[in-house]
Parts: sequence; C-alpha cells; structure tokens
Amino acid sequence: MNITYKTQKNIILVAFLILPLTILLSFSYYPAIDLFYMSMTSWDGLSATKAWIGFDNYRELFSDPRLIGVFKHNFAYLIAGVVQNIAALYFAVLLSSRMKGRNLFKVIIFLPFIMNGVAVSYMFGYLYDSQSGGLNMLFDFIGLGHSVNWLGDRSIVNYSLAFINIWKYTGFSMVIYLGSLQAIPVGLYEAAKIDGATRLQAFRYITLPSIRSIIEVSMFLTVTGSMEVFELPFILTKGGPIGSSETFVTKTVDVAFTYSNFGLASAMAVVLLLLIGTILIVQRKLIMWGEK
Repeated sequence: MNITYKTQKNIILVAFLILPLTILLSFSYYPAIDLFYMSMTSWDGLSATKAWIGFDNYRELFSDPRLIGVFKHNFAYLIAGVVQNIAALYFAVLLSSRMKGRNLFKVIIFLPFIMNGVAVSYMFGYLYDSQSGGLNMLFDFIGLGHSVNWLGDRSIVNYSLAFINIWKYTGFSMVIYLGSLQAIPVGLYEAAKIDGATRLQAFRYITLPSIRSIIEVSMFLTVTGSMEVFELPFILTKGGPIGSSETFVTKTVDVAFTYSNFGLASAMAVVLLLLIGTILIVQRKLIMWGEK
C-alpha cells in the first residue's frame, strides 16, 4: 500500500504530538478541571463522596477577611520582586561591560540561587535572630545600638522575609538579562556613540526596547513567585506573629490540611490562579505597550 507524502507527514506529526499532549492533558488540564470541580464541593479530603455546594466556598472566601485578607502580606514580596529585577538589570548591564573580575562577580551574585531553599531559610533565621543574630550584632558594632525583632515585629516581618528572595533570586534574573544583552548587536551602540548619545540614552533607546520581551518573562516569574510564596514563612515564622506573615498559599495549605476543608482550599487555589492570570495580562499590556 502506497502512502502519500502528506499522509506520512501527518502520521509523523501525530505520533510526535501524542506523548506531549497526553502529558499536558494528564498533568495540567485534567488537574485544573478537577480542582475547579472540588472547589464546588465540601470535600474533607477523606470521604468517598464529595457533596456539591456550588459557589458557597467562593462566597465564604470573599466574605471572610481572614482568608482573602492575607493577600496583603504578599504585597511585600511583589515590591521585593520589582527591586530584584531592577538590581538584576543593573548588575547585568554593569557586568556585560569589559570590567575586570566580571566573571567572579557573576559567580558571587548567582551563587545564592543554587543554594538549597531550606538551608537559606535557616541561615537567615540565625541572621535575623533578635538576641544573637548577626544583623543586630552588626547594628551594635556600627553604633546604632538598637536590636530589631526582624521576624517578630508585625510591621516588618514580611519585608524581612521578602529581602531573602531578593538575595536569592537576583542572580537568576541577572543571568536572564545577561543572555538578552549579549544578543543586542554591538553596532547599535557604536552608531549611537558616534551620534553623541550618552550611556543613559543608549540604555533607554537601545537596551530597554531590545530586551522588553525578556523583562516580561522575568516579571512573569517574579509575579508568580510573589503570589506563591510558601517556604520562607512556613519555615521561619509559621505564619506568625499572630498570622501577620501568612501568605495566601500557606493559608490555603492550612485550610486544607489543618481544617480538612479541601473544597474551600480548592476555591482559594482557583482564585489564586485567576488572579495571577489577570495580573500577567495587565503586566503584558504595560510592558509590551506600543509593540505590535
């Protein structure tokens, strides 16, 4: 039996798509659909049946400030993410030049990213200790003489935790920006220099437009990360003091596994998913504004 070239091409195409599509459907779309279904039930995680209650979980979520209100704690991580990207872009521009020792500085800045997250959390736990922590000892040494309760003060605990993310992930963002900067033709900068453009003007009119899509990717990772913070408050503060460092994800886990309300926890996860999607759409409109 003779098979035409078009048929052979379609068979090969389908054969190569079966596995990735099966994985995508099995581990992405099906769990998402099942998550939305569970958010419409009052399942406790153990019962064989899942009682259908419609949108009651969503009504409870948006009417209870103890649940939806923890989103304000994630704001500190969002601010830290913006600072992280600004610092990463600054280091990337600086280290893309021919400065001495740039490779050493790249390693030093990137090193925190490859460190284990739990180890980093415990390391900063010792650093932030209000009695014998290194940070307060530094304050005493330089003459400030004021011990700060970095993880026990409700007004600063989230910013203290968010700073750890800046320290850990700036190197990762820097590497992303470095790769995009190396793809910009050197001739553009040489032509701008001949025309009398300053470094700031070259950065504004050449560098930023050229890496706009990379900035979008980096901010995508930043926004999703800031909305999904879990390990830092879970390890260092357990949500304290008095719930002031709880994030939406730690609260979701608490609702599911402490109070055995998997239906409400699923509704919280769906809301988080929709919120991240909305933020990313708005972010794309802002960053990619004016680009066709």
